Amino acid sequence: MTKPRFDTILITGAAGRLGTELRRGLAPLARKLCLTDRTEIADLQPNEEATVADLADFDAMRKLCEGVDAIVHFGGAPDERPWAEILDSNIRGSYHIYEGARQAGVRRVVYASSVHAIGYHRLEDHIDANDPHRPDSLYGLSKCFVEDLGRLYWDKFGIESVMLRIFSSFPEPADRRMLWSWLSFDDCVRLVTAALTAPRVGFTVSFGMSDNAVKPVDNRLAGHLGYRPQDNTERFREAMEARTPTPDPDAPAVRMLGGWFVDLGHPEDEE
Repeated sequence: MTKPRFDTILITGAAGRLGTELRRGLAPLARKLCLTDRTEIADLQPNEEATVADLADFDAMRKLCEGVDAIVHFGGAPDERPWAEILDSNIRGSYHIYEGARQAGVRRVVYASSVHAIGYHRLEDHIDANDPHRPDSLYGLSKCFVEDLGRLYWDKFGIESVMLRIFSSFPEPADRRMLWSWLSFDDCVRLVTAALTAPRVGFTVSFGMSDNAVKPVDNRLAGHLGYRPQDNTERFREAMEARTPTPDPDAPAVRMLGGWFVDLGHPEDEE
C-alpha cells in the first residue's frame, strides 16, 4: 500500500458541492482529512474528522490549522450575497484561514477563487494570470481580496498559495456558456491534487476548466502544476444546442467571462 503524501489536509467548505467531491478525491493523498463547515458533515469515513465551525470565528479556525500539512480552502459564501455576509464569510473568513495557517506553520494553501474575480474581461481578450482583476460582483471582489491576501502571505511569510479560478463545476453543463466554462468534478479533483503535490508553487493562479474545445483564457503560467484535464463538453454539445436558443453574441452575459453575473445589480437593492 502506497504511503499517503500528507499526514493531514484541512478542507473548508467540506459539506458543499465541491467539498464533498474533494473528500472522495483527496482521500488517497492524506492519512487524515480534517473537515469543517458551518453545517453538519454527513457520512464520515474512517480517515475523516469533522468540526462544525464558522469561518468568521478566528479562534476556531486557528485551532483547526494546528498540525495540518496543507489547507484546501473551499469554504465561504458560494455566490452573490449581501455585503455583510460576503465580508464575514469570504473576506474575514479567508483572513482567518491565512493567519491561522501562519501561526500554525502551515506551508501551502489551495484556494477556490473564481472566474468572477475577472468576470468583466471579454472572452476574445484571451487573458492570462497576469491580467488585472475585473470583478463582476461583491462575490467576485471578495475573491480578488483573497488572491491578494495569498500573494501577501507568500511574499511576506513564505506561505505558498495556488488560486484556482474555478469557472463552472457541476455534474454536467447546464447551459450553452458551460460548454466552454465547465470543470468536471473529476477534473476539479485533478486540479486540486496537482496544486497540492506540485514540488514548488510559490504564488500561482490557475484557471479551472476542463479540456473544452473553446478556451477563452491562457493557462500557461500555471503549467508547472502539471494539471492535465481529461474531460470535455463535446458529448453534451449536440443535445444542449438542440434544446436551447442561440444567444445574442453582443449580450454582456455572452461577451464577458463572468456570464450572467455581469447583469446582476447590487444584492441589497430592492427589486
